[in-house]
Amino acid sequence: MEATNQTGGCTALAALYFQGKLYVANAGDSRAILVLKDSIVPMSSEFTPESERQRIQHLAFLFPKLLDGEFTRFEFPRRLKGDDVGHKVLYRDYFMEGWGYKTVEKADLKYPLVHGHGKQARLLGTLAVSRGLGDHQLKVIDTNIEVKPFLSCIPKVNVFDFALHDIKEDDVLIMATDGLWDVLCNDEVAHVVRSFLAENRTDPQRFSELAKCLVCRARGKKRGHQWMLDESHEASYDDISVFVIPLHNREED
Repeated sequence: MEATNQTGGCTALAALYFQGKLYVANAGDSRAILVLKDSIVPMSSEFTPESERQRIQHLAFLFPKLLDGEFTRFEFPRRLKGDDVGHKVLYRDYFMEGWGYKTVEKADLKYPLVHGHGKQARLLGTLAVSRGLGDHQLKVIDTNIEVKPFLSCIPKVNVFDFALHDIKEDDVLIMATDGLWDVLCNDEVAHVVRSFLAENRTDPQRFSELAKCLVCRARGKKRGHQWMLDESHEASYDDISVFVIPLHNREED
């Protein structure tokens, strides 16, 4: 930010191989999986306002001034209206896994700290992720409420011990942004990986070509004014970045 005089933020997904172990650190909504010969090993989990609802709500409970009286930390199944005041509705707070009932007060009509579901979920009505780097100056539109206190930069780290597995030549680490995972699940990606590598054993660029193949699958084909996976499913409209990293070390054979 200081070097370019530009503000902004990004998610982060990093992999480190060190002394026989693979460490994958994730802060955001990208994803990493290992596609092995006979299994799929998830190496990260996405951090969204939905998945981190309790952490975010707890922070608002500890420091209510962060909401500046504009938001409520409670989650409701729908946006409340004035007619709901005095009636019992379902709600969730930071200490609750499931739903409970509360009598609606006027303060509950404020915009929820976490609102929406799936790709529409937002933190403070602004961000679709709950962990990432940067965004130090990001504020909720038309307010002085800072988003950064709720946006954690701390990654979750998963470890894969190579000594406990028999790594094969076609075993790979897939690292990709949510543009891929929005339209392809782990099993679908693994199917593409295994099929492509089995059919391209002699190509020295086959891992790079596989990454391109996965991007093209998620991008789909243009049909009229839309990009489609097939006749009935829309293709990804988000950024699609894919790394395919081989795990096998021939020198150890």
